[in-house]
Amino acid sequence: MPVTDAQRWNERYRQSEFATLKGPRAFLVEHASLLPSRGLAIDVAMGLGGNAGFLLERGLRVVGVDISWEAVRQAKTHLKNLMAVVADLTCFYLPDKTFDLILNFYYLQRDLWPVYTRALKPGGLLIMETLTRPMLKVHPDIDPLYLLAPGELHDAFADWEILEFYEGWDEKEHHHPRAIARLIARPPG
Repeated sequence: MPVTDAQRWNERYRQSEFATLKGPRAFLVEHASLLPSRGLAIDVAMGLGGNAGFLLERGLRVVGVDISWEAVRQAKTHLKNLMAVVADLTCFYLPDKTFDLILNFYYLQRDLWPVYTRALKPGGLLIMETLTRPMLKVHPDIDPLYLLAPGELHDAFADWEILEFYEGWDEKEHHHPRAIARLIARPPG
């Protein structure tokens, strides 16, 4: 586990402005009708568990994974039924055909994308949202490695059944505009 990443995120979640469980992402709520009514979901890089809590309320069993033990501790405090794991996702194994739903909000690890194909059950659903390179106009300090290139998310999942896709600026949910790409898709086959 990259100790510096864990320390940085632990510190962030100890700060009062980040130490409060927030509700689910608007994109997830807006598309709740697409979610399975039962089954197992994984929330990748779950943070404090706002999305995981929404899924639990809807009757899903949820595994939340985060590198921050502080985030996992706080999430478990509020979400008793959450199955939470402190893990470095760069060396975390997702078993084959296990999940009915995979959430991936604001965490970019491209080598997980083929893993998602394998880890989803037939008919499973992937919901992703993350930042894109135009974000550098607002925050030039962001490492471009953690930003999607134009069209990258769509192209990476072009052979999937894409139910929803958007790439552009989002001003609804944040204190400032965010350049994002978002996707809802089912794996091929």
